[in-house]
Amino acid sequence: MHIVRERPSSRLLVLDAQRRLLLFRFENKRGALAGKTFWATPGGEVEPGETFEQAAQREMFEETGVRIENVGPQMGRRTATFQLTTGEMVLADERFFAIQLDTLRVSTEHWTELERDVMTEHRWWSQAQLESATEQIWPEDLGRMLINAGIWNAIAE
Repeated sequence: MHIVRERPSSRLLVLDAQRRLLLFRFENKRGALAGKTFWATPGGEVEPGETFEQAAQREMFEETGVRIENVGPQMGRRTATFQLTTGEMVLADERFFAIQLDTLRVSTEHWTELERDVMTEHRWWSQAQLESATEQIWPEDLGRMLINAGIWNAIAE
């Protein structure tokens, strides 16, 4: 049995003026996840000495090009065990922070080589689009998280 490393992460629920959610498409072309494709929020691992909030600020800048002063309160949390592109298994402790922007033109200027390799596109998703999506989106309960945070409205069934 191999040891699973704990991986604290900050994830960003970036919303535009229409309350659409920014997601990145990840296409793994090689490595342990070759052939796997999914959509996920911007964000990443907390670096040594960082708080979850500081990591959220840094990741926002690195993945979108936008600097933010305050990420606000944590809007959600998820723990999950999964495999990284390197093959390493991690126990992720993901904290979610909501960022509301009027407009955003995503800049890839500060992306790492790995991000340039696997993050192939980005798209703004409405609540209806997310709820009817057929592609894999992580976390799977992302829409519910936004409803529970009061960002999106519960839709009567």
